Amino acid sequence: MSTEKGNKKIINAWTFYDWANSAYPLVITAAIFPVFYENVTSTKVNGVVVSDTVRLFDVAFKNTELYSYIVALSFIIVSLSSPVLSGIADYSGNKKRFMQFFCYLGAFSCASLFFFSPHHLGLGLLSILFASVGFWGSLVFYNAYLPEIAEPVDHDRISAKGFSMGYIGSALLLIVNLVLITGFDMDARYSFVSVAVWWAGFAQFTFARLPVKQRSEKGKGNVILKGFKELWHVWQELKHIKPLKRFLSSFFIYSMGVQTVMLMAVLFAKKEIKGMEDSNLIISVLLIQFLGVAGAFLFSRLSKRFGNIKALGVAIFIWIIICVSTFLFVYTPTHFYIIACSVGLVMGGIQSLSRSTYSKLLPETQDHASYFSFYDVSEKIGIVIGMISFGFIEGVTGGMRNSILALIVFFVIGFVLLLSVPKSKNI
Repeated sequence: MSTEKGNKKIINAWTFYDWANSAYPLVITAAIFPVFYENVTSTKVNGVVVSDTVRLFDVAFKNTELYSYIVALSFIIVSLSSPVLSGIADYSGNKKRFMQFFCYLGAFSCASLFFFSPHHLGLGLLSILFASVGFWGSLVFYNAYLPEIAEPVDHDRISAKGFSMGYIGSALLLIVNLVLITGFDMDARYSFVSVAVWWAGFAQFTFARLPVKQRSEKGKGNVILKGFKELWHVWQELKHIKPLKRFLSSFFIYSMGVQTVMLMAVLFAKKEIKGMEDSNLIISVLLIQFLGVAGAFLFSRLSKRFGNIKALGVAIFIWIIICVSTFLFVYTPTHFYIIACSVGLVMGGIQSLSRSTYSKLLPETQDHASYFSFYDVSEKIGIVIGMISFGFIEGVTGGMRNSILALIVFFVIGFVLLLSVPKSKNI
């Protein structure tokens, strides 16, 4: 049974999942939890950090270094599991069921962060791990719906709308939590529970309307093996679609930089920017969110006028300038605010355009989840390399600023590879 393309109710329901799940990357990975984590895992005397070392399994790490490794591990898990699950989902027609499972796993794990304690660090890190697996795992199946519910000509606009809704919804929740924490002395731990309720609660609107596509022929045998066969078929097709193969190569590299910035920006500011208060950090994250809405639509307009590849090239070039400027010049809160505004303008744009560009390059197929698993695996492995590089360089050199050099290299290589993508009528 084919899904009706262009159905406004289904499209609105699809974009609403961005509203639901974006509370996780904003509150948990970008704003409140990183500040909370750095505070509770550091030893301070008269407000000055005298030690940022933690121990896990009797091995000493810098607290942010260990955090980057745990997040990287979550992406390894998603990378290894999503191709198999996507193949099974395409074969069985149950993308929505897998999406629901990862959604609830992530929401429950966010709620469990309420009990995070440096005295039981291993258990707390498990909550971080599974929250990340739940978020990114659900996106594998969420993204795979885009080419099924909309025509290629609408992908940029709909993808931008989804990211914009995510930025707005998550910013609203962050503002509510910020008011309660600063104005009413609410324990920051309750904000982690609010993310779980927001995510799982608003996702019900999406789950109520997204179709469950049933296969016309059920087939027999081991469904896991059939999932592998679907993936093998996709891989064989990918090798012969030059624009898609070249774009994935570029996306793989520049994703190392984009997602690492998103995941580590607040922790970088917390350690490297002198005089940056916790409340000011969260305000800078809000700036990124609201400018991200404008950025998503701005780059959607640019892609319509100049094409997806040129618009993405502009975004990556701006990322290079941002990273170089941060490494050389950003030492004060004012400098950080300027960089945060710049990040906001390109953050939504590059994410939205990357998703829609890939969907436009797909061949005619029913195996969208399997194709998007390659997209997601490329992104996740890229993030693993980015996060491990960032944490390792900090651990070796003793400072997070030096880790920015790796990000500059990733963006430059990604930019060069993007220039090699041949022209395609869809992009």
